[in-house]
Amino acid sequence: MSKRNSQTAKTAARERLRAERERQAKRAKIKRQIVVACSAVAVVAAAGGIGYAVVQANKPGRWDAAKDQKVVAPAHTTGKDGTTVVIGKDTAKKTLAVYEDPRCPICAHFEQSVGPTVKKDVDEGKYKLQFVGATFLDGNLQGEGSRKALSSMGAALNVSPEAFFEYKAALFSAKFHPEETDDKFKDDAYLIKVADTVDALKNNKAFQNDVKNGTFDKWALVMSEKFDEDGKKYDFQGTPTLVMDGKKVTGSDGQGAPMTAGDFTTAIDKALKG
Repeated sequence: MSKRNSQTAKTAARERLRAERERQAKRAKIKRQIVVACSAVAVVAAAGGIGYAVVQANKPGRWDAAKDQKVVAPAHTTGKDGTTVVIGKDTAKKTLAVYEDPRCPICAHFEQSVGPTVKKDVDEGKYKLQFVGATFLDGNLQGEGSRKALSSMGAALNVSPEAFFEYKAALFSAKFHPEETDDKFKDDAYLIKVADTVDALKNNKAFQNDVKNGTFDKWALVMSEKFDEDGKKYDFQGTPTLVMDGKKVTGSDGQGAPMTAGDFTTAIDKALKG
């Protein structure tokens, strides 16, 4: 092999090596640029995610937002903000006010044992029924089930007084009423499931939308305020509490609400005469 050929080969080899190194350097540079760009995008995305999380965390909750809303009163209500809910025949001379918290287990017991008697009395015109909802158990036990249930009861009342009566009974029934520490009523799906046992509410899209959209959330809050005001007026705190003619209706113990149909009828007959 000649020196010339040997030199030419070496030169060509060095040129190929140089070109290959340049290609590798370019690839490395491009790779670094991609890594930097992706890192920047990741940082921006992370910052955006953190920013979104912060914004979401600082957004007012459902019930804080409801405080600033205008009251939408359900149909079949009267009085300021629609907080007077009276059901029964106009010919009935007296009205029994019943104060209940949807999560209250004693209220559930009352409704299960005495509720049918109340419904019968109202249907017969013995007296009218006034309902006042409370939500204090949400604060005592944490959660929002009392408020959500009360709001959904407003949605039922908006359909009809009969739907309200049946839905209230279903919520307090042994089948659907949860333990007071189980905040089941916070779930729209559960409230709608209970409503599907009431003919007038089953697959009722207007009712379901009112539950999901919280149409009567503010109404539930002002109704709860009425409970607080009446509690001070009539000197009671718990539920259920019954009041007729400004006086508490109590069972044979003279303290709490009557918890059996017989005890209730005796107490009511006395109150009607008073």
